[in-house]
Amino acid sequence: MSPSPSRRLALITGASLALLAGCGSSSDSGGDGSGAQEPVASSKIAVVASTNVYGDIVGQIGGSKVDVTSIISDPDQDPHSYEANTQNQLALSKAKLVVENGGGYDDFVDRMLKSSDASAEVVNAVEVSGKTAPKGGELNEHVWYDFPTVAKIADRIAAALGKADSADAALFTKNAEAFKTKLTALEAKEAQIKKEHAGEGIAITEPVPLYLTTASGLVNKTPAEFSEAIEEGSDVSPRVLQATLAVFSDKQVAALVYNEQTSGPQTEKSKAAAKAAGIPVVPVTETLPSGKDYLGWMTANVDALASALAK
Repeated sequence: MSPSPSRRLALITGASLALLAGCGSSSDSGGDGSGAQEPVASSKIAVVASTNVYGDIVGQIGGSKVDVTSIISDPDQDPHSYEANTQNQLALSKAKLVVENGGGYDDFVDRMLKSSDASAEVVNAVEVSGKTAPKGGELNEHVWYDFPTVAKIADRIAAALGKADSADAALFTKNAEAFKTKLTALEAKEAQIKKEHAGEGIAITEPVPLYLTTASGLVNKTPAEFSEAIEEGSDVSPRVLQATLAVFSDKQVAALVYNEQTSGPQTEKSKAAAKAAGIPVVPVTETLPSGKDYLGWMTANVDALASALAK
């Protein structure tokens, strides 16, 4: 489900390109690790990703051939409340490739593109996924938790990098294939969970992990009004909160999958209720934890879910 306008990533506008010319940008993935300063006319492909999730995927495929700037890279940052800055705008103006989530999650990227002279190719993850909102509902835009979608995104990134650097196109394709092989291993882990726990209930605080839990054969028992309100930053009514807490006290679920990046008093009550009922809590995040790459992060998420259900 898309966040409400009040929680969508905000864009700082009004800065001119003349001011931007004096600003620098930093990369947080995809470099060669040497720490050396790149020359002005770098042969690397400049890439901007809306979050370090996509920045890391680009780095896995592009390797030392790309210079990646991830706009949101702080694991403690709530993506919904992020405010872009002039450094982000400058990086975007120089990019050959931009990777965004789409689906209303990071609209600030499109706004920055429209307000600049950027001519980058754009890979929109939600568009690549082909996912649409269910009838009468809203799209779950957290598609990086859906491994088949991430495989498609990897192919699109490899193709875009190949256009920017045709001499290394075969390398990008090879790296994408290796990356997808590791995604297949994650899908096998989901299939094993489904084999052992299909139909078991889980609770969530937000829709963030639902692609993963659904692929694992698990059923979301959380009242929809609760997770929707939490995602949109709204207060949960006493009636809905009590219905949510009953999910734990009545032992309707085998685990609570908890988004650590948007916790608050009502989600904390849910976590406390789960622990009081002896129900395991599986923490997840929307951006990469410090020191993790995408594959390691998702492996830890799937393994933590399997371990919780085994209890």
